[in-house]
Amino acid sequence: MDMGRESRWEKDAMTVEIVFALVTAAALAGVIFVVAWTLVQALDLSGSAERGVSAGGALLGAVAGVRRLVRVLLRFDEQRRMGH
Repeated sequence: MDMGRESRWEKDAMTVEIVFALVTAAALAGVIFVVAWTLVQALDLSGSAERGVSAGGALLGAVAGVRRLVRVLLRFDEQRRMGH
């Protein structure tokens, strides 16, 4: 077998890690947005305050989700390169 090629097991491991990263990033982003939405509902905000908190929650959720995605994939790549 060519040493430059990845085995089927390695490809499967990469697929699982990518799906894990996407699911956990989406879950984290969703939780952050739901917390912001709950805050809007609990404080009975309306108008620009409601839009601001909702937009802030969406932005914070997106940033946290992307950060999670990148961290998981970089950690996996680092471990793969070390041979674990």
